[in-house]
Amino acid sequence: MIYTRTRNSNNKMKTAQHLLTLLIGAAAPNCLLAKYGDGTDLANDAPIRIGVKHRPPECPRKSTTGDFLEVHYVGTLYSDKEQFDSSRDRGEPFVFPVGQGQVIAGWDQGMLGMCEGEKRRLTIPSDLGYGETGSPPTIKGGASLVFEVELLRILSEEEAAASGMLNDMYGGSDPYGMYDMYDFGGSFGGEDGFPGTGGDMYEDAFGLGDGDMEDWEL
Repeated sequence: MIYTRTRNSNNKMKTAQHLLTLLIGAAAPNCLLAKYGDGTDLANDAPIRIGVKHRPPECPRKSTTGDFLEVHYVGTLYSDKEQFDSSRDRGEPFVFPVGQGQVIAGWDQGMLGMCEGEKRRLTIPSDLGYGETGSPPTIKGGASLVFEVELLRILSEEEAAASGMLNDMYGGSDPYGMYDMYDFGGSFGGEDGFPGTGGDMYEDAFGLGDGDMEDWEL
């Protein structure tokens, strides 16, 4: 009788655990159930995920809105991990002004508060990427994206212009439209240059520790 009661009790416990698992699964949003490479995408309106993979021990300056960033990146599709773009493969870093709407929103949000030499993984839902339109044929509409990024340098406007990388990028070597086409005639900040910086609303937004965080959300 003791064995029978123990077995029945264990069976009831397993049944309760199974029902609880089913209830949690039914209630969990897609952004929690989806996993990198499992064939699914995050919910379109899911928050960005930012994983800090490496942060240098010294960080005298962090990127803020309006800074020109020189970065290396590798972009893959969240659903199947297929690579669609890589500055490393081209052997040419990418330069852009962060927080100015010149790249996808996931980059503008995910690369603020970075130190030179820092590496992050950005997991970007489609609403902060290429939306329902996508970037055919490689990036379908509604696709979530993953970028492994490394901030090489924070540049001044003069350094960014002198590097020649901006002209190269705007001249057509940006196949996935990271940039909006922009007129660089005249000087930066002038009538044909960038608008003024957007203030410090994101300043030190990511200064939350020593760089050991994984996939935290805005």
